Amino acid sequence: MFKKVLVAEDLDSISIAVIQVLEDLKIPTIHHVKYCDDGLLRIKKALVENAPYDLVISDLSFKSDHRKTVLSSGEDLIEAINAVQPSLKKIVFSIEDKSYRIKSLFNDLNINAYVSKGRNSINELRKAIEGTFKGEEKILSSDLSFSFNDKTLIEIESYDISILKLLAQGYILENIASEFKSSSITPNGTSSIEKRINKLKIYFKANNNVHLIAIAKDFGLV
Repeated sequence: MFKKVLVAEDLDSISIAVIQVLEDLKIPTIHHVKYCDDGLLRIKKALVENAPYDLVISDLSFKSDHRKTVLSSGEDLIEAINAVQPSLKKIVFSIEDKSYRIKSLFNDLNINAYVSKGRNSINELRKAIEGTFKGEEKILSSDLSFSFNDKTLIEIESYDISILKLLAQGYILENIASEFKSSSITPNGTSSIEKRINKLKIYFKANNNVHLIAIAKDFGLV
């Protein structure tokens, strides 16, 4: 079993439950942080001391308060960890249930397991920890029904998401083109963007832009 685990969670009630699971699994060294910045500092310090962590369990959302932070989310933390210790095993424990966002955590940030917070989440977390230790890949808690073999959303690119986000904010075609030009995003011509929007409407079977935005929100794209 893992020897040294870091828990990044800002709610005491959740962190206590997670730590209890780790203690039940007889993990000798367990550390807990409430801020992502502190989590990265712990990771770096452990590497310098030649006593690295072998698992991190992190939430995705961290409530902001009086303290200014550089890393504001679990995604930021995991991305930063990947830059200094890419081999570190990573489990996300979050309330998020949008398939696109969860798939992106596996595909873009190389997490090992995702457990959705819910009624049976503590048992699911234990299974995920054990499975990750055994080397299992892409572990999902049982309440998440989507399949990684499903090609839905895989073809959606960051460019498309940028368009959807601006549409959701009320931008019209000309505004999106201007925004893309100022941000050096290409293609940024109105014709190219309009074609992309039409492609997205066909892809998602949306009747109009409002319907498209609603579907995108359901998928967690915006």
